[in-house]
Amino acid sequence: MQDRADKLRCSGKTMAFVPTMGYLHKGHLSLLRIGKQKADDLVLSIFVNPAQFGPNEDLGSYPRSLERDLDMAKQEGVDAVFVPTDKALYQEGYQTYVELEKLPGHLCGLSRPVFFKGITTVVTQLFNIVKPHVAVFGEKDFQQLAIIRQMVKDLKFDIEIIGGPIVREDDGLAMSSRNAYLEDHMRPAALSLSRALENSRKMVKSGILDAKLIADQAAEMISVFPEITIDYISICDPLTLDAVEMIEGRTLIALAVGLNKIRLIDNTILEV
Repeated sequence: MQDRADKLRCSGKTMAFVPTMGYLHKGHLSLLRIGKQKADDLVLSIFVNPAQFGPNEDLGSYPRSLERDLDMAKQEGVDAVFVPTDKALYQEGYQTYVELEKLPGHLCGLSRPVFFKGITTVVTQLFNIVKPHVAVFGEKDFQQLAIIRQMVKDLKFDIEIIGGPIVREDDGLAMSSRNAYLEDHMRPAALSLSRALENSRKMVKSGILDAKLIADQAAEMISVFPEITIDYISICDPLTLDAVEMIEGRTLIALAVGLNKIRLIDNTILEV
């Protein structure tokens, strides 16, 4: 892959890169289409990264279907798919990790302490292997996108980071590979996330700008479903992820829940 990247760069071609953990869905495909528009060559990676899973998380059961993913990539005009093994990226004796100080200390990072350290480490490796000019990440994982942007800025990567809008299913549920775990009877509970976010937008448009009132209303809508455990509902600055008391300008509301051991996240921007 590195040799391929060197040859493409020497020929003057630009490369776009979409890193994923596979089990592709329409959200991933939208990122590939953005990448296709931004560069001459499009690379997709598929790697279920063990470094970002905690000891009691779903590494072993995470949905995988490589043949299906390769078919979808071909249909989207992907030029190369990089599918490294665990040993290729974390060889025996591996001991180097990349970690940010502040941004991981919010939202998902509070309940998943190894998560972002694993993401920044593997993305750094993938950037050094694929050598893209442009990389595309989904805005559904808003904190991840913010962390990658900060890392690229701090470490002087010569890569443009592009955020792709959240893609939703017809009923409003944010696309996620983990949606494959959902059974039909879980659907109404899962939909409470997007409905709570929509209600938050309506509250702001009606003039309610108190962050606590908005978060409490979101929690009330989600808690109607006893099978849901709320991890967090955070209303915060979209750059620093620090909590805010009042909605002033662009403000992020992000939430994460557990639904029968399935982790679901969603977010939206609130604007006065």
